[in-house]
Amino acid sequence: MKRAFPILGIVTAILLSYALCMALMPVTHIWIFTVGAPTEQTMGNVQRIFYYHVPSAWTAFILFFVNFAASVVYLIRRRPAADIVALVSAEVGVVFCTVVLITGPIWARPVWGIWWTWDVRLTSTLVLWLIYVSYLFLRRFSSSGQTPTLAAALAVLGALCVPFVYLSIRFFRTQHPQPVIGGGGSIDPRMLHVLLINWLAFSCFAYLVCWSRYRLEKLQRDVDEAHALESLLDPRGSVR
Repeated sequence: MKRAFPILGIVTAILLSYALCMALMPVTHIWIFTVGAPTEQTMGNVQRIFYYHVPSAWTAFILFFVNFAASVVYLIRRRPAADIVALVSAEVGVVFCTVVLITGPIWARPVWGIWWTWDVRLTSTLVLWLIYVSYLFLRRFSSSGQTPTLAAALAVLGALCVPFVYLSIRFFRTQHPQPVIGGGGSIDPRMLHVLLINWLAFSCFAYLVCWSRYRLEKLQRDVDEAHALESLLDPRGSVR
């Protein structure tokens, strides 16, 4: 496992670099290879933020699903490892969801003429972000022994918001564009190729960060447990 981490780190760095070039470069032919994504006819180069906005949203949804599954496992079996996975996935998921909320208005301003509108998709995404931020605040500032259980229950409720956010543009009339994948829309195959490459790169990066954060959190809990046991013993090893 120790050897796998740097290997994954190198692969992730290569993927992120390649995905960056593919997203920002116009279509370029290099020898027999074609790299880059075509420029969207209506929005121009500002549309290229699409390759960061959408993969960030998909990655956040996956991490919130992992948080949900780990929380359910913890509620049923009370396994500390599941609690750590739930915490870590929520932390990284909030980061990616924050990227979504930042890149969305940056994209919307030149296209819609406004930074923000209380659209169903935008508002529900903000509510989802607030739920998981509340989850992290609960984990950070509550000292109760029931904190993991309360947090797991909150995560289960928060997970119900994920499918609503995803399906909101299918069930409501919104200013947010309709889906171009699986929703009756269409997308240039070259754009789809770049989109999927960026999603793969973001997913690998998210996994790498979660892996590192899991190891750190487990180590911290082991140290805290050792200190707690030590505080119960006097210097001669007898119980106080």
